[in-house]
Amino acid sequence: MIQEPITLMLVDDHPIVRSGFCRLLEGQKNFQVVAEAGDGETGCILYQEFKPDILILDLSLPGITGIETISRIKEQDEAARILIFSMHNNKTMLSKALKAGALGYVTKNSGIKVLVEAITQIKAGKLYVSADLLANDTNDSLITDFQYNPLSVLTEREFQIFKLLAEGNSCRKIADRIAISPKTVSVHHTNIMKKLDLHNPVQLIHLAIKNNIIPLD
Repeated sequence: MIQEPITLMLVDDHPIVRSGFCRLLEGQKNFQVVAEAGDGETGCILYQEFKPDILILDLSLPGITGIETISRIKEQDEAARILIFSMHNNKTMLSKALKAGALGYVTKNSGIKVLVEAITQIKAGKLYVSADLLANDTNDSLITDFQYNPLSVLTEREFQIFKLLAEGNSCRKIADRIAISPKTVSVHHTNIMKKLDLHNPVQLIHLAIKNNIIPLD
């Protein structure tokens, strides 16, 4: 079975840096850079056009800041997975980025292996922070506070339907139970699977069990 590539978009105001990392990323197995931008405004526009799996974003940008770019993109797409790739190596910027909605933070002092690991972890719905940022013990509680729950991308209605699906209910039965049309349930079902990067009912059930939504037995 051919694995779909992880699509990436890179936003960095330095063309040479951007070009270099694009080449490095595309040299990795299963990565595809679909777009790049030199500022936040353009990044927001291109994100909507290409909808990459992971947005790799610098914080020091001309025009709107990297933090504001995160906020705008999360408003457009609450399921957006954003990885910060920045020279800023401090608790304050890490905290601001995570609070704005980023799922990862890697410093530019890190090697390509760290960047690849971060992308892979975030694609799997996990929070990732590079080791040099974790070297300071004061960051421990901060990271704990922002452990990412993949179900947080679901709306209240989607979460309700997710739970009912995990319990083994059909779309028609769910529609009758919560008084909406089967077609609407089907649309929600499709959105849930896409947001959570699930491909079959077994994966959905496993995720529900892992997050204590339904009991194991």
